[in-house]
Amino acid sequence: MTIRTSFRSGAEDCAAWLTLPSGEGPHAVVLLIHGGGATHSMMLDQYERRFSAAGFAVVAFDFRHLGESGGSPRQLMDLGRYFEDIDAALRFIRSRPELDPARIALWGTSFGASHVVATAARRPGIAAAVVQCPILKGRAPALASGLGHLMRFTVPIMSDLVRAALGLGRRYVQIVGRPGELAFVNRPGAYEGWMSVVPEGVAFDGRVPAGAAIGMLFYDAASQASRVRCPLLVCVSDCEDLMDPAIALEVARKAPRGEAIRYPTDHFEVYHPPFIDRIVGDQIAFLTRHLDPGR
Repeated sequence: MTIRTSFRSGAEDCAAWLTLPSGEGPHAVVLLIHGGGATHSMMLDQYERRFSAAGFAVVAFDFRHLGESGGSPRQLMDLGRYFEDIDAALRFIRSRPELDPARIALWGTSFGASHVVATAARRPGIAAAVVQCPILKGRAPALASGLGHLMRFTVPIMSDLVRAALGLGRRYVQIVGRPGELAFVNRPGAYEGWMSVVPEGVAFDGRVPAGAAIGMLFYDAASQASRVRCPLLVCVSDCEDLMDPAIALEVARKAPRGEAIRYPTDHFEVYHPPFIDRIVGDQIAFLTRHLDPGR
């Protein structure tokens, strides 16, 4: 059973979805954190179904400025606001009597994995954390296309920052595009892979204010791995081409209770059969070991 709800973060509401398993609570709960610019409509329901069938409650949400959540300008990617929203989601979980505040796990995919690692590093009350196809250094996807590609954003970024300072409409660029296009990620196959997680009939806005790139480029969650004290499962895509998979393996090695499982997948195959069943099965086994959903 999934309940559409919301919680307050700053001056806006975050759209949220609470999925409860069968049986009496309070339940162990998994907080889902999606990738950069992605929304709940982009295949999070398949994780809600699988985790709840295994006995876990699940909370998912759209960050402010994205999807069904409030906030202007639209499509803003702001690290400070991301962490405020995650903290607000954790407060929401702790306010619900059917959820166990002592058994909260964080789950993050793609760029959301960075937020999971960073949050687990600064919040000692997290019981476990799981990341898959993790992007753990913000500059990695852009640099994968070369320094020349990155320099193309100089004018759009400066234009956007000036427009924001003057209270004008923002200067947008695409998050993902085809090779040669002006998009933060334009590796071969990235656009097709990104669109493969947008269900038919879902209207997706793939833009982001250009100035948001500055904070993202200097975001290095991998450097915080040694501060993650809870059990951490890193699901590594060995055929990853948006970030060197060695970075994910290093995060698992540096985390005091980290472990890694490797899969012969690229960045986007993890969301589709046949790999999703294998990967989520491993995640459920890990979470069951550390959260004991049947308790």
